[in-house]
Amino acid sequence: MKKPVPIIIYRPRLCDLENMAHDWEEGRSSDVVDRLRGIISSPFARFMGIELVSISSDGEVTVRMDIQGKENSLGAAHGGTVFALADQAFAIAGNLGPEYQVAISASINYVRPGLGPLEAKAKLICETKSTSLYEAKVFQGGEMIALFQGTGYKLRKRSV
Repeated sequence: MKKPVPIIIYRPRLCDLENMAHDWEEGRSSDVVDRLRGIISSPFARFMGIELVSISSDGEVTVRMDIQGKENSLGAAHGGTVFALADQAFAIAGNLGPEYQVAISASINYVRPGLGPLEAKAKLICETKSTSLYEAKVFQGGEMIALFQGTGYKLRKRSV
């Protein structure tokens, strides 16, 4: 009889948004800041242990996550873990402007397994009046492990 695999319950450290320095808040409306705070501290992001690293002046978003407790059966980061990290970077990057954006399409290509802490960098590639295309690259150390593309839809009114 096979020995059962132990289940690891991962409890991420909670991000204290009230006491963090937020250079990214400068020059943004309170509506945008509130929206970004909601995305950054969403229940799913907190559950996954995804942390905001930076938002650059040109809109590149960097987030990070430890993979402990999120590995697949081979010991590498689960594909859903990698996707979730890239998607969070995309969500933040897509909501830096005045309109709410939601994903209407997303895809990812995995290049190599992630075996340690991961970082994703997302940036706008192009946009129209109603949609936008973002790219997120996921890294372990300096090595890219996945490439994500997400299409955002700009909501005219807040409907979520």
